[in-house]
Amino acid sequence: MKQLFTSTQAMWGLLLGLCLTGQFAQAQGTATLRGSVADSLSGQPLAGVSVGLQGQSGGTATDALGNFRLAGVAPGTYTLRVGALGYRGASQAVTLAAGETRAMPFTIAASALSLAEVTVSQPRDPNQSLAAINQIDKVLRPVNSAQDLLRLVPGLFIAQHAGGGKAEQIFLRGFDVDHGTDFAVSVDGLPVNMVSHAHGQGYADFHFVIPETVEQLKVYKGPYTARFGDFVTAGAGEFSTKTRLDDSQVKLEVGRFDTYRALVMLDLLGNNNRHLFSKKPESAYVAAEYNFTNAYFDQPQDFRRFNGLAKYTGQLSDRTSLTLLGSHFTSSWDASGQIPESAVREGIISRFGSIDPTEGGDTDRTNASVVLTTGLPGDAIIRQQLYYSRYNFNLFSNFTFFLNDEENGDEINQTDDRNLYGYTGTYDRDDRLGARNLHTTFGLGTRIDDTDLTLRRAVRRTITDTITAGKVFEQNINAYLDETLTLTDRLTLNAALRADVFVFDFRGIITNDDGNLEPLRGRKTRARVSPKLNLYYQLTPTVQLFARSGYGFHSNDARGVVRGTVNGNALPRAIGYEAGSTFKPLPGVVVNAALWALHLEDELVYVGDEAVVESAGRTRRYGADLSVRYQLTRALFADVDLNYNHGRLVGVAEGQNFIPLAPRFTSVGGLTLKNPQGFSASLRYRHLDSRAANEDNSIRARGYFLFDGVVSYTQSRFQIGATAENLLNVDWNEAQFANPSRLRGQTTPVEEQLHFTPGTPFFIKVNASVLF
Repeated sequence: MKQLFTSTQAMWGLLLGLCLTGQFAQAQGTATLRGSVADSLSGQPLAGVSVGLQGQSGGTATDALGNFRLAGVAPGTYTLRVGALGYRGASQAVTLAAGETRAMPFTIAASALSLAEVTVSQPRDPNQSLAAINQIDKVLRPVNSAQDLLRLVPGLFIAQHAGGGKAEQIFLRGFDVDHGTDFAVSVDGLPVNMVSHAHGQGYADFHFVIPETVEQLKVYKGPYTARFGDFVTAGAGEFSTKTRLDDSQVKLEVGRFDTYRALVMLDLLGNNNRHLFSKKPESAYVAAEYNFTNAYFDQPQDFRRFNGLAKYTGQLSDRTSLTLLGSHFTSSWDASGQIPESAVREGIISRFGSIDPTEGGDTDRTNASVVLTTGLPGDAIIRQQLYYSRYNFNLFSNFTFFLNDEENGDEINQTDDRNLYGYTGTYDRDDRLGARNLHTTFGLGTRIDDTDLTLRRAVRRTITDTITAGKVFEQNINAYLDETLTLTDRLTLNAALRADVFVFDFRGIITNDDGNLEPLRGRKTRARVSPKLNLYYQLTPTVQLFARSGYGFHSNDARGVVRGTVNGNALPRAIGYEAGSTFKPLPGVVVNAALWALHLEDELVYVGDEAVVESAGRTRRYGADLSVRYQLTRALFADVDLNYNHGRLVGVAEGQNFIPLAPRFTSVGGLTLKNPQGFSASLRYRHLDSRAANEDNSIRARGYFLFDGVVSYTQSRFQIGATAENLLNVDWNEAQFANPSRLRGQTTPVEEQLHFTPGTPFFIKVNASVLF
């Protein structure tokens, strides 16, 4: 840790010293290329497009307004090339004289996927080494639901155990992330994770996203990126919805187990020049979906979900863009919950049965966001976002059945009534430090959660006693400075420093150790500083090496912080480091590989049925990730992810130091036939290995290996298709936990045994879409 701080301080000293010598002037005798890249059909600017001089090292990418700059170019004749996955590359010859500045606008057209167009360098966002993999997966991997979007993260697995309405349980890099404690999720800049949530710290309910509206996914593994703060220990996922629709669409789906879905997406402006705010390119669309299923359980789930989205994106001027977004989501469900393995073995219930059929709940979320992006003189951009979410959550659960109350049962009710306000602002600037490129990002933000929480006992959804209730006010104020400097034509350094200040405030009542209610009131302020230091070396145009390091943290529940008990550690620190490479051994093959390690100061586990936080103590994890994408022919692709993870509790005796439910080995892969027009198909597998369900490994969570398939037929104005899950109809456990429980009539409880939610049996659904 001291070495990381020393290296970071040295780098900041170097940057400051160079700045003081006034070496920002452009090197004499060089030229500058400026330009922009836009979509040829809509005219909308394209961000993140790779730009470079053919045969030359280095390069850049377009910014948020679609602009680029290549400075310090030696005089001569070059071929300037721009390209992005899913677009046809473009190039143009240019001859530059000393001191010349040349402007070169480009428009590029969408095209079929070609891995030959993928570049492995990421000069504008160097920490996103998975960018090439993410772009490919979004095009190739079938997405059937909102939760399937999370599976696009290489190495990430999910599990549902409450009728489809709760946030999924997440597994990544040797973490049982619970519902989001160590993995941050955002959509169009809106944070998905909920702090001090009624059910779990970092609770990330992603179901308000309509999968067909998602355009891009960016994945960041580890705590190496200064833009992210809370919950980013295992990593972060940024999802972006489409800025425009290629076509309007109506889609219907019908499947087994009374499963139905309807989707409508309407382009409001099209290409007919009916502008709302300006004569510049702009787009607007609305989308809505409705889902219903009774699922495969003996107890019908009666799951219902509605999503609605409206989005406007437009150029107010050549240097200003505006994005407006509003969405609404509501869901209700009944749940069978996880059941004891012994009850199935003894024939008390079937594999798809239920001990307490009154579990379930309802939730809703309404979002509003405005983003203003402005270009400033001197190659600088300011992006500002204001957002608001109104959120409600009402859940009935029963984890232990009749363990504590032999007569009425142990059902609990958790509610969360929340207003979430936030602002994020970033200042980005491209500059020159002597003869080298320097990219500076300064970020500033705040988030306020104003929440009413309750935890109460219930009998068949009738409330009886209160365990805890009160109001949480929690605010995070953050700032960061991120510098990316090209030390040589091949070597890039990224150094950053992030500061977070948290205010935890709780006013309410809790149940004390004697079982009586007592008041709990308090306010505490805590801070965390997180340095980052990353290196990238472009060995060849097709091989990039990287070494990354950084500090991160996950926050504690406000009630635990205010209570100040042994579990009151407000912001447990994490340190991570990794080394690896993204490379292309062949034009049609993209590989990402990394060796990594992560140390967590205090692994906190939220116990929802008691509204307390338990400390697992220090943990240590290391592992290896490998992702390969291979284009075998023009239309046939293969992909595989292999992820090995090893994690242990620190300071605990050998054999008693397993991290419960932490995955050891996971893998996904498949073959995909992708035709923009005509027949397409995909055959995929996913595997999660068996692993320890408790600290001494005496109970094992069972692994699984599943096959899924997708077929579709697409023409210009319609699409038909079918999706099949669990093609071999194997019995598998989705969510699994080791905990004590007692069934009605049992004289003694079972101290600890495996409880599980059964995974989907063979399931098929068909769909039909009309495009217009």
